[in-house]
Amino acid sequence: MVKDGLILHKNARSQEKFNLDIKVVMAKNYIDNLSEEVKKGQKEKIERGWTPGSPPLGYKAIEFEGKIIHVKDEQYASVVTRMLHLYASGNYSVERLSRLMFSEGLRSKKGCRILASRVHGYLTNPYYYGKIEWKGKLYPGKQEPLIDKDTYDKIQHILTNNCTPKQSKHTYLFKGLIKCDECHGTVTWERHKGILYGHCHHYHDCTQTVWVKEYQVEEQLINALKLLQIRNKRIQGWIYKAIIASHEFQLQYHRKVLANLILQKEQKAKQLSELVDMRTALEINKEEYTIKKTKYKGEEEKLETAIAKQEKYEEKYIKLGIQFFEISQHAKDKYDKLFPDKKRMLMNLIYSSITLNQGRVTFTYSRAFQILAKAVVATNSSKLEDLVKLPKSIFELPEKISPMLQSPHYLSSYTDVRRRRESNPR
Repeated sequence: MVKDGLILHKNARSQEKFNLDIKVVMAKNYIDNLSEEVKKGQKEKIERGWTPGSPPLGYKAIEFEGKIIHVKDEQYASVVTRMLHLYASGNYSVERLSRLMFSEGLRSKKGCRILASRVHGYLTNPYYYGKIEWKGKLYPGKQEPLIDKDTYDKIQHILTNNCTPKQSKHTYLFKGLIKCDECHGTVTWERHKGILYGHCHHYHDCTQTVWVKEYQVEEQLINALKLLQIRNKRIQGWIYKAIIASHEFQLQYHRKVLANLILQKEQKAKQLSELVDMRTALEINKEEYTIKKTKYKGEEEKLETAIAKQEKYEEKYIKLGIQFFEISQHAKDKYDKLFPDKKRMLMNLIYSSITLNQGRVTFTYSRAFQILAKAVVATNSSKLEDLVKLPKSIFELPEKISPMLQSPHYLSSYTDVRRRRESNPR
């Protein structure tokens, strides 16, 4: 204790030792009090809807009305949003996503690549959908979300179930997509003298001997896309209108559901207000108030999530219907312009199974495209009686829509495939 002139040595008097002990206790009390005040300030900030400390990547701290708040960082917010949606698509591992984001301009504060372990931390952070995690608990935040709760839940499902694609040295176009028609084993791909061949691996008893070239398989599948194209442009225009009209009933139903959810949320807010009044009037004790408040808040959050889903439903449902039809009509025309990973996504979406038998490809359309293929046969036949035989729901979306078609990443990346002109030109 140089400042106070206290010198402790082996011959120090008891009074000097006592004074030192007093100083140590006072110093500890100062530290403990400082810790309490910091925790109190952190708790108050969380209750106001802001996280203590620095915000995660994609946000920045600014001063607003004398307080520090967190807003989107214009430099990185869109890149982080894309990163989260890419992983939610289920087509990227954490390591591959880390390298892709680095190539697209995402950097750490020191300008280095963000490692996979740090990317994993961002993927598990609830801050990006509007919550603040503090000491194992979630609190509502006032920051503008980068993703919705559904996307966050998809990311957590993929992470916890370990179902992301693994890193591979070779990324062949049809790797894992084609089965042997005889033994149902996965077709193996090998490169010899610059040419890529596919063949049965013969792990089971199989008589297949033909090694087929990749481009030959690709040509057969591309030609199959012709079977989904409607030649009559007037009928194409009619289908666009039919897609929107056919979902009007569903949209009316979901609007009623939305109105009911909003009413329930208003009632829940009223219950919370009455609960505060009861606590103020000392009609209930603190423990009972805390239990009921937590219950009501949880129910209110569930209602808010349900309302957000219903508000997105109308635009999303019609968009999916039109997107589905555009994919079927223009996949062949724009296929060559897509990158290999987009080609794989397109093949997965259109075909439910692809098999190889002595170099010849056989396939089965996915359910939605099977229905459309039947409609195409009827419309291209120019026979009115064939059209009449089709079910009225022919252009309605199936109850279970392909997760790939719903993926925001897929919808955004498919802009190269979509048509650029009016579907019914005059």
